[in-house]
Amino acid sequence: MEKSTDIEEASLLDMVFSWSFSDIRNKNLYKDKMKRIPEVFSSTTDYTSAFKIPLAEETREGVCSGMESVGHAPACEISNIHMYAYNQASNPLQCYISTRKITGFSVAHYEPKPGDLIVISVRKPRRIEDLNDQLSGKPIILALVVRPITTTDDSDKTQFQLSREVDPELLSRLANKRVRLFATYLVNLTPNLRIWEALNPYPQGFSMDLALKVLKPNFHTAEDCSICVSVGNFVAVDSRVRGEIEPFKLDKSQKAAVLSVHLMRRCTHQKDSVKLIWGPPGTGKTKTAASLLFSLLKSRCRTLVCAPTNIAVLQVAKRLMGLLLQSEYITYGLGDVLLFGNRERMKVDDHDELLNVFLDNRAEVLSTCLSPTTGWTHSLISMIALLEDPEKEYKLYLQNRGGSSLLSWLSSWIWKPQVKDSEILSLEEFLKERFYSNDEHLAFLTKNLYTNLPTSFITLDVVKKMIRLLDLLKELREARARIDHDQIFRIKKIEILKILNSLPKQFFHPILSCSGIPDTQLIKDFCLQNSYLIFCTASSAVKMKTTLAPVEMLVIDEAAQLKECESLIPFQVPGLKNVVLIGDEKQLPAMVQSKVAGYADFGRSLFERLAKLGKKKHLLKIQYRMHPSISLFPNKEFYGKQIIDAPNVKEKAYCKRFLQGDMYGTYSFINVRGEENFDKGYSPRNLVEAAVVNEIVAKLFKGYCTSGQKVSVGIISPYKGQVGLIQEQIGKKYAKYKDTGFSVSVRSVDGFQGGEEDVIIISSVRSNENGEIGFLSNHQRTNAALTRARYCLWVVGNGTTLTNSRSVWMKLVISAKNRGCFYNAEKDKDLNRAMTAGTDVAESLSGKLSGIKLRDGYGDSSSVSRPEGEKKVP
Repeated sequence: MEKSTDIEEASLLDMVFSWSFSDIRNKNLYKDKMKRIPEVFSSTTDYTSAFKIPLAEETREGVCSGMESVGHAPACEISNIHMYAYNQASNPLQCYISTRKITGFSVAHYEPKPGDLIVISVRKPRRIEDLNDQLSGKPIILALVVRPITTTDDSDKTQFQLSREVDPELLSRLANKRVRLFATYLVNLTPNLRIWEALNPYPQGFSMDLALKVLKPNFHTAEDCSICVSVGNFVAVDSRVRGEIEPFKLDKSQKAAVLSVHLMRRCTHQKDSVKLIWGPPGTGKTKTAASLLFSLLKSRCRTLVCAPTNIAVLQVAKRLMGLLLQSEYITYGLGDVLLFGNRERMKVDDHDELLNVFLDNRAEVLSTCLSPTTGWTHSLISMIALLEDPEKEYKLYLQNRGGSSLLSWLSSWIWKPQVKDSEILSLEEFLKERFYSNDEHLAFLTKNLYTNLPTSFITLDVVKKMIRLLDLLKELREARARIDHDQIFRIKKIEILKILNSLPKQFFHPILSCSGIPDTQLIKDFCLQNSYLIFCTASSAVKMKTTLAPVEMLVIDEAAQLKECESLIPFQVPGLKNVVLIGDEKQLPAMVQSKVAGYADFGRSLFERLAKLGKKKHLLKIQYRMHPSISLFPNKEFYGKQIIDAPNVKEKAYCKRFLQGDMYGTYSFINVRGEENFDKGYSPRNLVEAAVVNEIVAKLFKGYCTSGQKVSVGIISPYKGQVGLIQEQIGKKYAKYKDTGFSVSVRSVDGFQGGEEDVIIISSVRSNENGEIGFLSNHQRTNAALTRARYCLWVVGNGTTLTNSRSVWMKLVISAKNRGCFYNAEKDKDLNRAMTAGTDVAESLSGKLSGIKLRDGYGDSSSVSRPEGEKKVP
């Protein structure tokens, strides 16, 4: 394939397939073409074009990163390749590939997933250089997984699109088992391919109406429409919505955020249809989002709810489910809520409360309910027939005992009495036996119908009858062993029959009323069309672009972590009128792997851009997480003292001490003069700090064992090298105490975004004479780290290095000293002993590394907007 040069005309996949091995490794491939993404745009074409080169560069960096890790990547062996299309512009090169597990290699088995980019090679690559010139000096063969193929012989076959045709001679040798071919995973391109599609909408201009409103935003209007307020629209919205959200006990700023969204929905005067809800740490952002979604659901506002990651989607969906399950009718109404996505990546099976709203589960359940032989209609009619005319059913039973008819055989197949073959039941025995053999299945179908059907297809009156039916069936089953059961059965039977006759035999919809079992995809489409609240990642929202039912409202949670170009995917869902962005641009932004794309502001979110341009943000003002001693610095430094400490964190009981000594109060900076080193690659570590952290955790555990006071401990470091070091030292030492009240979690700053623990210990790592701290100086990363603790925050670091850095960390050290919260670690004899041991190890390593120039490295592998790339230490 010829190399694509016109980035406006080529598809993203065409570009990937056109790259040579050296192109993929060239970090400056697009540097000369890269321009900083502007803050305002003149047209939709100008808007979408601004992101294309950065996206291409970010994709190249992702492929390159996959190649650099190829030695440890999952792989499989190719047993057969069947070519069925040729490399033409209108018909890309396609093939079927059969795979099997590799023998003789200790790598994870690769199972192809749609969107995966793989490399095909004649040897299992152990390092990136093995990919170059593998196939007779020709360019490497890349392949994109299109979809798995279902076969009758259970063989493992997958459809692929190839970057170039495989040499026929090589295929012949493969067929004759004279050569081995391997497929090795590099990266999944699905998110980037979807973004590219959103940047190239077809037909041109399709569903870009809402995007036009964020090109040159008009911020001269007030946050809430003055006309709506003056004519009383706000009052009308206020009274209704307040009643719906009153049980959730929102504070004033949270309530105002919810009400302002409803006012925006009703307003016809303002052209700006995008609202920002600003949720600093601990201010109840997720609670507010869930309350808003609950009220939108009650208002029958068809809403799409997105977030950047599966974890973020699940978090807000679970919070909403907590509100919905407080309903008097429990699961009724869940049919209006839908969650969809990749089951494996979402790990939905680990969240039982979400199974009722997960699309795949719902389709399976409704398929069972719609079965013509065992579904709702059949079960309902059968039970009615049994109770209305048991004599007729009894005659069929007797005929079956004699084996005299096909009908009797069918009757025995549908119902198998739990008695010995030699026994003949009396009429009354038969009635109860048949009834109790079918009642549980009918109860199962009943509950699943009112749980999974959208409320537009099943009314509350019907559900009330169904719930009463379930209660009666339960009462009878519980009374089955009682002496007066026969009398109870005769009485309850009358009411049960009355309810059964009042229930609909079918629910009127082509899918629900068909005589056969509808295709699973048709059921999924039905659910998507008729749900009012739909959850998915922003990337997966591409599936909503084909929905026939328009979506009125888009709510994006964690919006400050979503690249603006990725937000264009849900923005193009048909029918959108209003958008709510919920987030905090003062915390971590979206992930960007490429430093070149990072310099172009590729990681900037729409939330951040609008905020920079002056778009008014509705601030959630009260924080409920941090002790005031902890919130003091970030509130002043990052939020201009706009955040108020809630009454609960100011109570005396909120001041908890887990260790004795001033050093271990609610907030402290513990000064450690360690030495940074890069002995295991490009990410710095600090063995002395790690030893100190390990000792503090040991002291906390000892205190827990003595007092029984439960405590959760979080250890945060910006550098993955330090995270790995501390994880190695702590290991699984405390794992078995997690359920009894002592837990330890060691993660990067990125990994702790959105999390919280009782005690947070931060290891800042950097320790040098020049005050060089690299990307540690990033305000967003610092803010995220400093705002995870509830009761105690202890920062471990080199005060001199951080002060000399002239960064936000200098301010933090100075603030700690001014507040009397700065302590030298050697003042604690246990920490001093740990420092000595750590120093000995560090000096030993220092001797091995003498002569090597140490440089700042990357942080966590999911870090964002990183500095200059670093080479691993030889």
